[in-house]
Amino acid sequence: MISITEWQKIGMGTTGFGIFFILLGALLYFDSVLLAFGNRHKLKGTSFFLGGVLIVLLRWPLLGMFLETYGFFNLFKGFFPVAFGFLGNAFNIPFLSSLFRRLQGTSSMV
Repeated sequence: MISITEWQKIGMGTTGFGIFFILLGALLYFDSVLLAFGNRHKLKGTSFFLGGVLIVLLRWPLLGMFLETYGFFNLFKGFFPVAFGFLGNAFNIPFLSSLFRRLQGTSSMV
């Protein structure tokens, strides 16, 4: 009979939970409805990004990083206007507007 310590029991329990959640995540990831819902219109950006990762792993880092960058901008092109709009409105926040005014006065371009 093999004796199992308390630490080994805890390790087996957490390993079991990890395997369960990995399998659940894989089942949800490969669900055809979820794939069609979330990724159909972003196929070009996803393929360029993952292709860039593959090219980097095949030891062509410069080309791979260019492909990843193009894929990243293609994937998140709908988010950039929202982010820039928020940054434009950050000047209206009371604490940040006073901070920006103070920082503008200290910088010298000369």
